[in-house]
Amino acid sequence: MHNIDMDVVDMTLDVMKYAINRITQTSPELGKPKKEEELRKLVGETITDEGIGGEKAFRLFRDVLVKATVPIDHPRHLAFVPAAPTRAAIMFDLITSASSIHGAYWMEGAGGIFCENEAMRWLVSLTGLPEGAFGVFTSGGTAANLSAMVTAREHWRASEKHTRDRGLMITSVGAHSSIKAMAKVIDVDVYLVDSEDRLSGESLKDAIAQLSAEQRSRLFAVVATGGTTNAGIIDDLDGIAEVCRQEGLWFHVDAAYGGGALAADSVRHLFYGIERANSITIDPHKWLFSPYDCGAVIYKNPELARKAHSQEGSYLDIFKDEGAQGFNPADYQIQLTRRVRGLPLWFSLALHGTKKYKEAVERGITLARMAGEMISSYPQLELVREPSLSCVLFRRKGWTPDDYTHWTYKNHRDGVALVTPTKWKTGDLYETVARFCFINPDTTEEDIKIILDTMV
Repeated sequence: MHNIDMDVVDMTLDVMKYAINRITQTSPELGKPKKEEELRKLVGETITDEGIGGEKAFRLFRDVLVKATVPIDHPRHLAFVPAAPTRAAIMFDLITSASSIHGAYWMEGAGGIFCENEAMRWLVSLTGLPEGAFGVFTSGGTAANLSAMVTAREHWRASEKHTRDRGLMITSVGAHSSIKAMAKVIDVDVYLVDSEDRLSGESLKDAIAQLSAEQRSRLFAVVATGGTTNAGIIDDLDGIAEVCRQEGLWFHVDAAYGGGALAADSVRHLFYGIERANSITIDPHKWLFSPYDCGAVIYKNPELARKAHSQEGSYLDIFKDEGAQGFNPADYQIQLTRRVRGLPLWFSLALHGTKKYKEAVERGITLARMAGEMISSYPQLELVREPSLSCVLFRRKGWTPDDYTHWTYKNHRDGVALVTPTKWKTGDLYETVARFCFINPDTTEEDIKIILDTMV
């Protein structure tokens, strides 16, 4: 399997030809998922005793399987949080894999980790955190949030009176689903402030005041959101920071989606107070144009993360030796084995410069505002709320939840777009509405119009 022969050379050429073709496409085919039995019928058995050969395997992927996927960088993929990695980042993702760098410890991956750290310095500079703050790249927001909260819990438990306590954290209903999932993993309770809108410092104060004495003794952290996934809402970060300071709580900001907007001068002021956080999550694979999977966790005091995450083992001792010393990413998050996933971001930043990144992020904000204005011009459509960051919530007057579902599937089936509905809470009721999330700078006003016209 590891021999270099003509088959390997031919396969390399086929792969590179496919990669070049895909990278240079600005509007790839909007693939559609198929049921497993359908795919099985189309491709047959692919894992056999003797192998089916590289040519056949690659042909099946290129002609059948990849067409059953939805490209995240399609200009009319406006569902969830899409992505639009730069061509430079995609190309360097190939190089990252081909270079086989283990990114856990400086001893093995010094050159690659150096590049990651250059990109991380830029990310940290966007947050305004004080000197000494730093972070590492993770697989995504869930791993970043988990790493931050493990650090917060371990710091809290450093006090003997909390050694055996089960922790409690506060966040809002609008927080990302990974916050609640992560809390299960680290076995802490979550107190939800029942508002999908902006969490304020006053609301946080009220929530803390409603806790029992036993709950208050277990409260160790607050998770605010720097751009909710559903609507792009930024919590009152400065107000929350002040409450956390007064109450002695860890202040974490989940800016996995919205953190990219820190690069945009037009909305940077909305994040005022983020520089007071103890930890921050940002996903470069969302609004900073990196390939999946690339998240980041940043700490005001990285030493606390090292104490929480550094692993011990006889075979790992050499990495701690004075002769091998350097920055060890494995010491600051939950993963030991890791690829240098920050390399594509570094290369793209180095090639294009940070000014281009600012412009690309601003484009997403402009598209959201443009979409809001267009929606208001259709008599049958109306905004649910004003666009925030690059998210737009809107409704089709008179539609039921089933209407939104059928509309989504029809557009996807027809190859028009992938736009999915969401729910928005007003009072005690949840309403099904439509949602745009703009990331790709290649999305045009015409793309928006094409989608809106399918609703009327």
